[in-house]
Amino acid sequence: MNYRHVFHAGNHADVLKHLALLALCDTLTAKPAALFALDTHAGRGLYALDSNSAQRTGEAEGGIGRLMAEAPRHPAITRYLTAVRACRNEHGVAAYPGSPWLLAHALREQDRIAVCELQAEEAGVLESVFARDPRVAVHERDGYPAMKALLPPRIGETRYNRGLVLIDPPYEAQLDEFDTALSALRESLSRWPQATYVLWYPIKLRRSLQPFYRRAAALPAKSSLVAELQVRADDSPLRMNGSGLLILNPPWQLDQTLAGALPLLAKVLGEGPGAAGRLEWLVRAA
Repeated sequence: MNYRHVFHAGNHADVLKHLALLALCDTLTAKPAALFALDTHAGRGLYALDSNSAQRTGEAEGGIGRLMAEAPRHPAITRYLTAVRACRNEHGVAAYPGSPWLLAHALREQDRIAVCELQAEEAGVLESVFARDPRVAVHERDGYPAMKALLPPRIGETRYNRGLVLIDPPYEAQLDEFDTALSALRESLSRWPQATYVLWYPIKLRRSLQPFYRRAAALPAKSSLVAELQVRADDSPLRMNGSGLLILNPPWQLDQTLAGALPLLAKVLGEGPGAAGRLEWLVRAA
């Protein structure tokens, strides 16, 4: 695998993914019971936006950079930007938090987090980032088999009935990645059906995603929600025009939170005609 997230850290896709991740964590931690979170494709967990790799693409300028400059007023956006500032207070003004850092930031002392990264170099950075955090276990392994090995979660004598699984693959296999991800989701739902699952996906040509939507709706989840952010028209197969999140078993009122934030993100991060936020229930619980 050749993908390195450092080239894309802080871009519009990260903004959507990380804003929603924090909203999920805050909703889940509103109840006192302990949680287990699994990040299947964790990357290095912490990025320097002034590094040569990040500067080479400049994608963060059109994502977190633009959002911090304009900062529309909405609780979910404010929460996300506050977390980014907390990361920068700890790690420097050019730091950007990956999903593992945000999970550790948002979850509590009684919660546990497992992060998986296949690339040895990235996994090594993860180890150093969380060396002093006993809540976080770093696994240098493929995240898909890890879902089968680690779910349902049990650590020592503790079984976790509530939790969150984030699947953020690189899509080097392009549309074939959906086959692997949906298969893993189906199997995991059979083992840990009460958890919330989040699958991130890129948007290039929307019409190519129709089979994915149909198959996602057929998964054995009580409810399925799609949240998408496009920064331009979805009519070019040569670049990522937006991204989306398939959220299975979303917690109560998450849709209302995202419904208010998505249009504001599209307005700030949009790069031309076609910029929009989209929220749709594939399956809605009775």
